Amino acid sequence: MTITVIGIGLIGGSLALDLRKRHFADRIIGVDISLQHQNIAKLCGIIDEADTLENAVDQSDLILLCTPVNTNCRMLPGILDRIAGTRKVVTDMGSTKGSIAEASKDHPARGRFVAAHPMAGTEYSGPLAAIGKLFDYKQAIICDPELCDEDSLLLVEKMLKVLNMRITYMNSSLHDVHVAYVSHISHITSFSLALSVLEKEEEEENILTLAGGGFESTVRLAKSNGETWAPIFAENSEYILEAIDTYIEKMNIFKKMIAEKDTAGLKSLMEEANKIRKILN
Repeated sequence: MTITVIGIGLIGGSLALDLRKRHFADRIIGVDISLQHQNIAKLCGIIDEADTLENAVDQSDLILLCTPVNTNCRMLPGILDRIAGTRKVVTDMGSTKGSIAEASKDHPARGRFVAAHPMAGTEYSGPLAAIGKLFDYKQAIICDPELCDEDSLLLVEKMLKVLNMRITYMNSSLHDVHVAYVSHISHITSFSLALSVLEKEEEEENILTLAGGGFESTVRLAKSNGETWAPIFAENSEYILEAIDTYIEKMNIFKKMIAEKDTAGLKSLMEEANKIRKILN
């Protein structure tokens, strides 16, 4: 099988590494606007060759869209035009699904597209961030499976199973609500805390010398690439704003209880929050 990876970063590069190692792909073509990324990916053995989008799509059985979500949406209709009437399959790895569902819904080749979201990643970016086993035992979401041709869906399911992922099926809108609360708000919180501490650091030197493990784990996501996350926030703005409003509401409850030195109330809130352990474990 020949696979094209469009966007040779953390996700695209990690996919390529494991799909080759696990003998799912025989040949991997990389497409990236960055010549440096192309060269690094070839030198590191992530891809076999780099090519233009058109040439790569024409030579491939499976096309993986691993660019920022707004770029995925822009590119998908043209790729569907190019693969219409063939057995080629295209899938995206984006963190939002509403916009790409809208971009593809009326296309005559819609059945050749499978909307997927592997819930895996790190705060690093670029081909040098690619690592093996990134997806093992993580959740993968396939959206709107009923709109896919049977063979398209089977191929992407097979790929995700080769990656040792657990597959869940959702509609696009429900997916975007869920990720706003469990993924996107976490990144916004991390960015906001980092900005708050950096602002305070300007006033009081060395505050960061006091930073311990709790701070480091909370702001880890603030190292994430803005080119990836700004489009995600914009594409999923409706549900992210809802999540922010809910988060602010909870913060204000904490603020009020702290101002009132209400230790019993604070303890009760934290015990309620501790219930998240049952879900995460």
